[in-house]
Amino acid sequence: MLSICIFNIHCAQSDSKKKLESKFNQGSFGFDRAFLQQYDSIIVLTADSGKSQIIVSPKYQGKVFTSTANGPGGKSFGWINYKAFSAAIDPHMNAYGGENRLWLGPEGGPFSLFFNKGKRMQFENWKTPSPIDTEAWTAVKKDALSVEMEKQMVLQNYAGTRFELKIQRTITILEAPQVASPFPLGQDSSVRTVAYVTLNTITNKGTEEWNEKTGMPCIWMLDMFPPSDETTIIITFASTARGEKPITTTYFGEIPNDRIRFLPNLILFKADGKRRGKLGVKPASASNVAASFDASSNVLTFIIFDLQNNGKYLNQEWNTSKPIFSGDAVNAYNDGPLENGSQLGPFYELESVSPAAHLKPGDSLLHRHTVIHFTGPRQRLDKIFEGFFNISLDEVTNAMKENKKLSN
Repeated sequence: MLSICIFNIHCAQSDSKKKLESKFNQGSFGFDRAFLQQYDSIIVLTADSGKSQIIVSPKYQGKVFTSTANGPGGKSFGWINYKAFSAAIDPHMNAYGGENRLWLGPEGGPFSLFFNKGKRMQFENWKTPSPIDTEAWTAVKKDALSVEMEKQMVLQNYAGTRFELKIQRTITILEAPQVASPFPLGQDSSVRTVAYVTLNTITNKGTEEWNEKTGMPCIWMLDMFPPSDETTIIITFASTARGEKPITTTYFGEIPNDRIRFLPNLILFKADGKRRGKLGVKPASASNVAASFDASSNVLTFIIFDLQNNGKYLNQEWNTSKPIFSGDAVNAYNDGPLENGSQLGPFYELESVSPAAHLKPGDSLLHRHTVIHFTGPRQRLDKIFEGFFNISLDEVTNAMKENKKLSN
């Protein structure tokens, strides 16, 4: 009798899941919302009479899982790894996805938070700290447009330093008039947008100062999006007077020439999820804006973030030989198959990093990171894009096509 009851409950749950998901096509915001509601008491923030929506999850480390500019039936902009929710806990990283998540760095180097003391920096020994990987956070305040979350944690770095810290994270969805500046939107309703700002604060809750001897963490924001064959990442850079290389292109081996294009003060990087690669820009050469454009669906995405051009940014590469403060302030990642043929995604990422948190006990560091999506007619998106990058979207897509021809 008990087995029959359990079977009936399971069937009811399966039927409910199918009904929820069948109301919307996969790739829509409504589909993703229905999927996530099976695993989590998600928080949905809405603006612009419900057209703009974002899904926030305290349970899954304070992530913004996804967003839309056109209500439940509109395109879901974030990448969600559906299979991870029912899988066993992974010892290295549990990639649930999310178009905006918070990690702490450095990932590698003598003060790494991802490798235990004395362990060789290779994948077998790499582990994402549980508080930013699997542990739930606490929602402490919520209203119609924002939610505030926090997490107390204790971490130990590669040098053996113990960190007692607190992270506070406030996410606020923006109404259209707030997005209109500095973007030239005017009154054209053909362009839909969703935007939100995240305030991310780390506080030293211990009794010792964080410095160059102990090591210092940094705030690391990573935004995961679905790739396409026609998606290009756009990042600006400036040459430095010191003559150092302003761009890192060797995180996972040198990026092939057919996947990256250098224009005057501009980097174009293919985001198709088919070849693993990562680039970064040094703080002295970086700007506080990066973007991507999917020409197949006319989605234009911006990230805008705090940047200190003279700040001390931690090197995050998997070695202990590089200078500590030789890190990048902005990064982009394109996913692809690993050597064994397996693949986590596909997805691509836009990332920003804070300077090292040189904090005395009780002191805090704030890092602001904003995500904005636009969708609509190409001509209208072009005006928005060109105002920031002084180049048209057609020039970007044509440059990448030409780049492929030159590399063949």
